[in-house]
Amino acid sequence: MISGITGGLLGVGGGIIIVPALTYFMGVPIKTAIGTSLAIIVPTAIMGSAKHFHQGNIDWKIVGAIVPLAIAGSFLGAWMTQVIKPGHLQRGFAILMVYMGFRLFFKTSS
Repeated sequence: MISGITGGLLGVGGGIIIVPALTYFMGVPIKTAIGTSLAIIVPTAIMGSAKHFHQGNIDWKIVGAIVPLAIAGSFLGAWMTQVIKPGHLQRGFAILMVYMGFRLFFKTSS
């Protein structure tokens, strides 16, 4: 529920909530948590996107430009989990979350 709310509200897709929750609270290995999170995010993203579509909050030019790159990147990222050790992956994820948190916290809105 929390991942759905944050995904629809903030556009984070829920992975920022789901991956840590699966690893910390349920003891799921990081690679399994990431894959499971992606499967959970699909219906969440569809519902959130549908609502934002009805509100007119989607820029289709941006979608068209980014989707091909995102698809290629997701394939590459999933492949990379085969060669990255789980501990390194978990620490990298944590560093990314902290970095993005600081960026968002200290960014001034225009």
